[in-house]
Amino acid sequence: MIDVDGLTKRFGAKVAVDHLSFSVRSGVVTGFLGPNASGKSTTMRCMLGLDRPDGGMALFDGKPYRTLTRPLATVGSLLDAGYLHPGRSATNHLRWLAASNGFSRRRVDEVLELVGLASVAGTRVRGFSLGMRQRLGIAAALLGNPQTLLLDEPANGLDPEGIRWIRDLLSHLAGQGATVLVSSHQLSEIALIASDLVVIGQGKLIEQSTVADFVERHAERWVRVRTPQAARMAELLTAAGIDVEHEPDSALLDARGTTSEQVGELAAKHGVVLHELSPQTGSLEDAFLSATADAVVHRSGSVVQGGAS
Repeated sequence: MIDVDGLTKRFGAKVAVDHLSFSVRSGVVTGFLGPNASGKSTTMRCMLGLDRPDGGMALFDGKPYRTLTRPLATVGSLLDAGYLHPGRSATNHLRWLAASNGFSRRRVDEVLELVGLASVAGTRVRGFSLGMRQRLGIAAALLGNPQTLLLDEPANGLDPEGIRWIRDLLSHLAGQGATVLVSSHQLSEIALIASDLVVIGQGKLIEQSTVADFVERHAERWVRVRTPQAARMAELLTAAGIDVEHEPDSALLDARGTTSEQVGELAAKHGVVLHELSPQTGSLEDAFLSATADAVVHRSGSVVQGGAS
């Protein structure tokens, strides 16, 4: 269990984290989401004592991180896989971490095998790709077999097999009762593994909920219709005051502001044959963009088709 209460961090006049409070329950993966410059990384650094907060606190099973006698046995973390000594081998990088917390060399070999780096255990880190560095960072996070994990972009640099592996690993650990907090911009991956969400913007909490409730509240919903009489169906829906999207000569159309039942009854009344009638819900990405629209600091311009004139 993680409890964050009133966490605040300023850098000069800029407030990076603004009286932020949330909790992370055990036994599920919790996605930690926010636009760029929302304060996610600073929050995680403050939670681990890497940055000193100006107010508030973070507790891991009721204890601040700085009071843990063997921190790696309680909290495993990966914030930046780039912070590795380039002259050390993978094995030696993990051995000094293990020695500092009283773990055996055997455990070093176990985690190297787990993350797929056993064959390059003696290779210096300077020769590692980004994905290999990421795997080594995950190995360090798992070294103490902790019950709590804080991971910032854990799939960064991983290939498809590695992404699938980290997804399965985190789901397995959560299923064993671990507390897992994952910050990521890969919302499709969060949608696959997370049960809960903490969403922040400009250092403040926007929402904490389950993924299902978040999507229910913020994603668009519509009805998809497939019919050989699509043009006729579009006319009927429009006449009923329903917003319709339909491409000419297409058998598909999307109806917004209505339900499957209403569309089905309208089709039956006018003898329109339906081959598909299905409710649709927007993705986690759609819900996230809607919920955080007012908290975006760096907003992209529109994409202009056809090139500049």
